Amino acid sequence: MSSRPAILIARNIFPEVVDKLRQHFEVDTNEADAPLTPAQLAERLQGKVGVLTTGSERVDAALLAACPQLKVVANIAVGYNNFDLPAITAAGVLASNTPDVLTETTADFGFALLMATARRLTESEHFLRAGQWNRWALDMFAGAEVNGSTLGILGMGRIGQAIARRGALGFNMNVIYHNRSRLNAATEAECKARYVDKAELLKSADHLILVLPYSAESHHAIGAAEIAQMKPTATLINIARGGIVDDAALAVALREKRIAAAGLDVFEGEPQVHPDLLTVPNIVLTPHIASATIATRKAMAHLAADNVIAFLTEGKTVTPLNPEVIGQG
Repeated sequence: MSSRPAILIARNIFPEVVDKLRQHFEVDTNEADAPLTPAQLAERLQGKVGVLTTGSERVDAALLAACPQLKVVANIAVGYNNFDLPAITAAGVLASNTPDVLTETTADFGFALLMATARRLTESEHFLRAGQWNRWALDMFAGAEVNGSTLGILGMGRIGQAIARRGALGFNMNVIYHNRSRLNAATEAECKARYVDKAELLKSADHLILVLPYSAESHHAIGAAEIAQMKPTATLINIARGGIVDDAALAVALREKRIAAAGLDVFEGEPQVHPDLLTVPNIVLTPHIASATIATRKAMAHLAADNVIAFLTEGKTVTPLNPEVIGQG
């Protein structure tokens, strides 16, 4: 029987990443790619010292108690709201994520979703596919201007800054932002972005894009009250996390034309989508694919693998979320 440590890859990933991990560990894979229930995950983690997770797998105190041999949990994502980080840290387990490698790709997609929403791409394609296009009209699917408009960004980390640069430099947009902490003057100048309070952001943005992490504090950061402060001509884009927007309230606002349109890549309770969102025409919906290019997804998986390899073989890691646990073992 092998004396090498064993790890689990909770979802199906690229073969070359599995091969890299197999150079160091006994690797248990989930090639069926079916999301594991908490009980199944705990069972598969028996005897394992590490796991590569996605947003589908919750790592909390209950799982850690059932898997006391676990030493490292590596999320193949930059967000980690599936991690109870205080519980993971209290258990002396190293947690990691995959920042930086997906910044530009996600910003590209965020801007693509903004453009598709502003210019009513989904709505007009459905119209065309249904055979309803039988004449041209001057105002047919006339959408909102992007060039020269005001771009509002809620959350100004790496991805928010990358979106700001695209808006300011590529589309001559007036960029305003709100963040938990204000950027330094040099970064603001680089992004050509101006800091405003949240009320001003909601009131002034022609296109509001959400790029903030999910937490208890940011739950329903955009709900009925916030949508009521937006322009009726505004668009709302969420590429952050489900739960930041109150999806039910958004569906009502779209139906009643309180805002012009929305574009969503993330949803509360995904992969389930609030049924009311599926019945309003003025929305663009995508299935959490903002980082989905082959190159970027491979980079994310490789970085997660590198975190596991470095920690379990050298006691250090690349992008830790709780570096304070390093050296405790």
